[in-house]
Amino acid sequence: MAVSLPHRHLDQMQPWSDRQHLLECLSVTPEAPDVMTFTFGSDKDNWFRYLPGQFVTLELPAAPEPVMRTYTLSSTPSRPFSVAVTVKAQKDSIGTRWMFENLKPGMRIKAFGPLGDFSHIRHPGEKYLFVSAGSGITPMMSMTRYMSDIAPLSDITFVNCSRSPTDIIFRSELEYLARFMPNLNLGFIVEGCGRTDLWSGLKGRIDKAKIGLLAPDFMDRTIFCCGPEVFMDAVRSMLEAHGFDMSRYHQESFQPANAATPLAEVSDDASGEAATTIRFTMAGKDVACAAGQTVLQAARGAGVRIGAACESGLCGTCRVMKLSGEVEMSHNGGILDDEIDEGYILACCSRPKTDVQIEA
Repeated sequence: MAVSLPHRHLDQMQPWSDRQHLLECLSVTPEAPDVMTFTFGSDKDNWFRYLPGQFVTLELPAAPEPVMRTYTLSSTPSRPFSVAVTVKAQKDSIGTRWMFENLKPGMRIKAFGPLGDFSHIRHPGEKYLFVSAGSGITPMMSMTRYMSDIAPLSDITFVNCSRSPTDIIFRSELEYLARFMPNLNLGFIVEGCGRTDLWSGLKGRIDKAKIGLLAPDFMDRTIFCCGPEVFMDAVRSMLEAHGFDMSRYHQESFQPANAATPLAEVSDDASGEAATTIRFTMAGKDVACAAGQTVLQAARGAGVRIGAACESGLCGTCRVMKLSGEVEMSHNGGILDDEIDEGYILACCSRPKTDVQIEA
């Protein structure tokens, strides 16, 4: 195991700065029903550098082919010798179920990142309202853990919505942190309770009345929201209706892009542009790319494998080197300016304007 030894100092180690990493699983910890925390160390003598609230994409060797899944880091960069993701397995999940059933301490997997703009470091405020549902609590936990270590007097109202009291992730740790953070105020809302649940808190779904009760001064706070899309839509609509300054509202989402348009349905007449040719140099293939089609779509149609997860220009997993030619790229923060200057593109959101050569 290549985990850093206790006598090694941070100054003697290199930062985790490359965009692709090999991580070694250190531990697997149950958190709630169908929720696990997977903690990783570097396969080399490195320390981890990232912003609280950022995410990574894991390449999981689930059969028949590896799958890419994007997860927020629940750990804090103020404890830089390991990283952790806390994930909830749904009935129809493939990658997460593989993790639950197969990922054990000592195993190694590939990771891409970290990336993401959802962090109080990027969007600072005088006081915060964290609103989450289910596993959307993970970036909030990362930021709260960071503030606990770095700025324990930070003013945070932490609101989490869960199905039942037993489904509240990190409840014990949050209650522990609140003992040492005088301005950390916790508010839990559950949809319902079982017969054996002891619960005296709020019940039902989040609404304006409950937000006003838990955070009476929410209009003065910087708000971070994460959870299912329908949950975030409800919170956003509620705030907009109340006249909240939405420049101080931030939400995290890994909503996949719409399904790619099949090649047969893309024509020159539809876009007014001519088809181009993509040369995938490592695969040794010249592939016709219809007007409006992305590099990723063309690669898939030709059997050229390019890893991808979000397919919306967010996670950066599909980053490839463009050796020549021009593309039009519309990303959502999944690639850095200096990477673009070096010639990298995101295959999922890049459409060739001319014939191009791609290192794939």
